[in-house]
Amino acid sequence: MLARQSSLHASDRELSRFHFRVVLAAVAVLAALSLLGARFFYLQVVQHDYYSTRAEDNRISVVPIVPNRGVIVDRAGIVLARNYSAFTLEITPSKVDDLEATIDGLGKLIEIESKDRRRFRKLLDEGKTFESLPIRTRLTEEEVARFAANRYLFPGVEVKARLFRQYPLGSTASHAIGYINRINKRDLEKIAESEEAANYKGTDHIGKTGLEQKYEFALHGETGYEQVEIDAGGRAIRSLSRTPPVQGSHLTLTLDVKLQEVAEEAFGDRRGALVAIEPSTGGILALVSSPTFDPNLFIDGIRNEDWDVLNKSRDRPMLNRALNGTYPPGSTFKPFMALAGLETGRRTAGQSISDPGFFNFGGHHFRDDKVGGHGTVDMYKSIVQSCDTYYYQLATDMGIDAIARFMGQLGFGQRTGVDIEGESEGVLPSPEWKKRRFRRPEQQKWYAGETVSIGIGQGYNSYTPIQLAQATATVANKGVMFRPHLVKYITDSRSGEKTMIEPEPMRRLPWKPQHVETIKNAMIGVNTQGTGARAFAGAGYTSGGKTGTAQVYSLKGSTYKESAIRKELRDHALFIAFAPADEPKIALAVIVENGGFGAQSAAPIARMVIDYYLLGKLPKGAAAEDDVKED
Repeated sequence: MLARQSSLHASDRELSRFHFRVVLAAVAVLAALSLLGARFFYLQVVQHDYYSTRAEDNRISVVPIVPNRGVIVDRAGIVLARNYSAFTLEITPSKVDDLEATIDGLGKLIEIESKDRRRFRKLLDEGKTFESLPIRTRLTEEEVARFAANRYLFPGVEVKARLFRQYPLGSTASHAIGYINRINKRDLEKIAESEEAANYKGTDHIGKTGLEQKYEFALHGETGYEQVEIDAGGRAIRSLSRTPPVQGSHLTLTLDVKLQEVAEEAFGDRRGALVAIEPSTGGILALVSSPTFDPNLFIDGIRNEDWDVLNKSRDRPMLNRALNGTYPPGSTFKPFMALAGLETGRRTAGQSISDPGFFNFGGHHFRDDKVGGHGTVDMYKSIVQSCDTYYYQLATDMGIDAIARFMGQLGFGQRTGVDIEGESEGVLPSPEWKKRRFRRPEQQKWYAGETVSIGIGQGYNSYTPIQLAQATATVANKGVMFRPHLVKYITDSRSGEKTMIEPEPMRRLPWKPQHVETIKNAMIGVNTQGTGARAFAGAGYTSGGKTGTAQVYSLKGSTYKESAIRKELRDHALFIAFAPADEPKIALAVIVENGGFGAQSAAPIARMVIDYYLLGKLPKGAAAEDDVKED
């Protein structure tokens, strides 16, 4: 009996525990269901908008449509940079099972170089798998036909038409126009800083030099977009909407490309630079850096062998000598020194000196270029015959501070503000400059003897051809200085509205008109009876000019003999000019590296350029060197 009762009690306890476990499980299930319901409510109701947007983003992708780049033309409408359509072979990675096998198979039909593979891989790393990426560009008609016959073998591969940049005149004006190339990390940083990142989605190229770089954001245009529905594998299904791109603005230049071609041809195989400016506006008519290069080589990435030719050449064709080359101005500095003497009251036009052929300062003889000297020399004669002694004395009388102040007004030793990036400042010597330039105290001191050579454009003087051209144009324009510029106006591709780049007077120098006329008359004398007379003999117009010769290395008291000196150590030849004399339409500066005397090689180039611009005379070949041995 007791055993039976004990068994019943045990059964009751087991049943109680079972009921407890059932209730506990029910509570746990209900709690879990409550939590799940709460989470479901949170996701479906509270967070509905957020996850709906995420789902839509996963279903829809925005594909950028790259705009057509703006065109660049010269002042007469001649095209200097344009776009053309060509066929490319493109792969959509998301539609291809084995990329390497596909590329290898394509390589048996169409030549695919290692650089094509590298470019494709780079684009693949940067892009999305549902975008089509080029594996080969600029297909020939034969290659297009060959692929078309075998297209069924390559799902996910197709031929498309794309726009490419082209410079139809090749190397002509390449330093001014510049070129485009593929975007790199530095470019991306620049784009981000300019808050243009969204507008460059899908863009592969950007302006690297010249006007292509300076006016990049105007030339680029506005990127369009296409909304594409994609599946879970990232494959495009259909297009949902499309916002077309807006073509970039067009640039019309002040440049006269025919004049540019004449100037480049005039240099032949000589190194140097020429800048021609319209004095009344500051518009650049020609900007030459010789030798030049073909910008078409850079568009899709220059080949190693082509880069080696350009980069290793002793002639340095990639250097923009017109803006970045700095040279002593030599005797082309003398007209500006003479004007400084007049304006500061240190000289009058009729005041004369006696030139014995040297200038003695502190026991040192500064030699004149003419043995025995020029005799009695006034200002007119000092410019026409290029008398060094006159300017040794003038520089000493003026002092370096007065020289630096006056030349600074003319733009020497400072960037002109031309609309191309990377312009050099040059060197306008002064005691303050020397303190900044040198570290040791004994080097920082300005010595009076250093001022003597400054007067003839030597010593520390070092300026760019564009600075020399701007100063010449300012004298020709009676003291009104304009900012040199290459772009005349920008045309909006949608509206056709033209935004003029108005002539921008930088300053109006308060020179006395009679002082300016004195200098201009003396420069006319240079081309009629002085050092430039042979180069301008028989010209059908009156012009002003000044020859110059700049030392490349110190003679240390010895006599200059061109035949005994290596070519790369010979003097530079310079020439400045304006024409016609009464109402100048062109002012220019020319430098021929290691060309000897200014009258020998620089003046004939200037004559050829001015002849074409004023008279329409087309030259035949490069300008011939004269055998004259004077500056």
